Amino acid sequence: MALRCKTQTLQVVDTEYSADAVEWCPVEGWHGILVCGTYQLKKPDKKPGVNPSESDEPHTRLGRLYLYHYSEEQPFIPLTEIQRIETAAILDIKWCHIPVAEHPMLGIANAKGTVELCHLTGSENSCMLEPLCSVDLGAQCIALSLDWSTGREQCGQPLRVISSDSKGMLNLLSIDESAPSVKILSQWKAHNFEAWIAAFNYWDTDIVYSGGDDCMLRGWDTRRCPEMPIFTSERHSMGVCSIQCNPHWEYLLATGSYDEHVLLWDTRNMKQPLADTHVEGGVWRLKWHPTREHLLLAACMHNGFKILDCQGSMAENTKECTVVSSYILHNSLAYGADWSRLSPRDPFAVKLSAPNLSEGPVASLDQGGKKPDLQIQNLKIVYESPTATFDVVLDEEGEGTASQVRPESGSDPHSQCLDGRVLDIKSGQTELPKAQREISILATCSFYDNILHVWKWETSQINPSE
Repeated sequence: MALRCKTQTLQVVDTEYSADAVEWCPVEGWHGILVCGTYQLKKPDKKPGVNPSESDEPHTRLGRLYLYHYSEEQPFIPLTEIQRIETAAILDIKWCHIPVAEHPMLGIANAKGTVELCHLTGSENSCMLEPLCSVDLGAQCIALSLDWSTGREQCGQPLRVISSDSKGMLNLLSIDESAPSVKILSQWKAHNFEAWIAAFNYWDTDIVYSGGDDCMLRGWDTRRCPEMPIFTSERHSMGVCSIQCNPHWEYLLATGSYDEHVLLWDTRNMKQPLADTHVEGGVWRLKWHPTREHLLLAACMHNGFKILDCQGSMAENTKECTVVSSYILHNSLAYGADWSRLSPRDPFAVKLSAPNLSEGPVASLDQGGKKPDLQIQNLKIVYESPTATFDVVLDEEGEGTASQVRPESGSDPHSQCLDGRVLDIKSGQTELPKAQREISILATCSFYDNILHVWKWETSQINPSE
């Protein structure tokens, strides 16, 4: 048997400001809701006779929060903007995994050093984000990340948020669901430089993890004196900027760093990682798949987005995860990434005659439990503006033949954008066996080109002869 992967870009959106965070709503009944956060530096206004480069006035950090609705009924333009909110620059956004006071709740970490909470009102097709409450983390700091204690979609009492900031502090927040209101339970110095990321242990929410620009990965027991970490790891060689606990497998933790490595850990032994995967780009965000517990999505900054299969590391103690797909946006920083909980109908895509067809990466799986013989192909999208024509280049990597993944003879690897927004890239050969298909919808965003992508990733187990 072999694993065949197909990638289809469904929509490309210009966010105008630099996009750095994207999140699908995890609350049941609201899975079609997507938010995107942006961060933009505005130069000081020009003054007569003053050179802007010599001005003492600071840059203004502007942000905008977009609210979108995704509809399967519109396969070529599934995303519709519902709302945009002008705000301070946004560093991170996260939905609470369960409804709060019967509404989805969104947490926002911004450049003013504030964690804001909004709730979603109305219905999925006609909704709006409304501000509820906020808390300032301290003077002259930037809120860099946040995480909810509800990662296993269970509510502990009280509901909590952990946030990190630019002064190296961790901030444990408590949410009063009845008010609603938010207050600081405790704050402590966790890192000597920026604390890029903070995350809960979803299986024991008294435990939190943090990563900083001091290259340290640390764990904390919030029931004890918070100034004393329960462990400190220097396994990463550069700043630690992404952490996520696996909500399906207890004791499994993923971390990423500017050192371009994704590490998997058994939280019972933080001296040595289970697996170390070099992804060739700084790992700004990591997201476990909401239902397929072995799949990990990584936003790899200069090297696009990677989907890692961690099954071998989890079950067979292999020392490296397998990169089964790459989605690379040329000349942009891959920052925001998230899996949707939507379950697309099969078949999802409509056959088109306009775009030419090509296939994604194939991993050959043998029956002996050995590491897959993987032939990776990267989807590279090169463009000048979000409304211009797209050039699609299928870039082969690795050794050995790629007979199972080459386009049909005479096919052109380039295809054009439909309506200026929709790009269809899918398999050009026979339809895959429906019973073996699995489809995921993803959203990713990139920084300097101000682009949000919504795309489909489809996998199938096939016989090599097919």
